[in-house]
Amino acid sequence: MRNFIFKVNKTETVLPITPPSFEVSHGINVETINIHTLGEVILPGYETLSTIKIDCMFPAKKYPFNQPKIKLNPYYYIKKIEDWCNDHTILQFIVSNTAVNVKAIVSNISYGERDGTGDVYATIELREYRELSVVQKNKTGNGTRVSDKIAAETNIYKVKSGDTLWAICRKYYGDATLYPKLASYNNIKNANLIKVGLKLQLPSKVLL
Repeated sequence: MRNFIFKVNKTETVLPITPPSFEVSHGINVETINIHTLGEVILPGYETLSTIKIDCMFPAKKYPFNQPKIKLNPYYYIKKIEDWCNDHTILQFIVSNTAVNVKAIVSNISYGERDGTGDVYATIELREYRELSVVQKNKTGNGTRVSDKIAAETNIYKVKSGDTLWAICRKYYGDATLYPKLASYNNIKNANLIKVGLKLQLPSKVLL
């Protein structure tokens, strides 16, 4: 049997019965745009955060397929998962003998009883968690102010023949789909039309 483990700090909680199924969704952002003279094109972007859906049961009595040393109190587990959800707890979710080992938060739990046994059936939904780090330490050990860091990363680019905002965003930000935001930042009304010699402000990506 696979173990479905929720690890918070050094404390592990294992689902009392191995779920019959779980689903993991993974993908990337894809944008369809219409470029003058080219028509529609598809622009692949960065990967999206994974979502995980688990169908499970919390037993109220002993079954031969129960995990060892579990609590025969379904609502003990329901309350714990609800608390994780309400407290925005960042946990490590692991499915033994699979590639699933991610930081996540509980985004939703739905549950209920079906057959009068007291067993509780639940669907748990998790969302992958990704840390965001903006402030960096300088050589003196003091934190660099975010506004100073952003200002330092703002550049000026002079448009050359053949340039497009799409290509510029792909080159400087690694994400061509940001071109409408760059146009808006520079007060350009038509994101598909820029003039040679125009000086573009290329701010830090967090400002777009």
